[in-house]
Amino acid sequence: MRSALTAIRDRLDRAGIILSGLCAVHCLLGVLLVGLLGLGGEALLSPAIHRVGLALALVVGLASLGFGALRHGRVGPLVVGGLGLSLMAAAIAVGHGLPEAVLTVLGVSLVAFAHIRNLHAAC
Repeated sequence: MRSALTAIRDRLDRAGIILSGLCAVHCLLGVLLVGLLGLGGEALLSPAIHRVGLALALVVGLASLGFGALRHGRVGPLVVGGLGLSLMAAAIAVGHGLPEAVLTVLGVSLVAFAHIRNLHAAC
């Protein structure tokens, strides 16, 4: 049973890393395509996409990083991930533009780093 839970947590960490990367790509492409070319503004900058992305990040991040902290006793990944999630939430609050992109990229980078540290802490 314990190995099954560990496997699920590991998959959640890997999913968190992938979601963080996809979020960063979405953010950077959105800034480039909309800012430089004026393309795809309605689809790429939709508030719904950002709210859904943040909700997914919260669920995956808090579940995997929280369970990881309980399992290996290291709260560092949880703290770093929480900071990253806070930056992602702040990005939604500031609206579209360069501040949003900077906060989002910093946030997802911290979340991805936290998931990587969580995977290494479990070894």
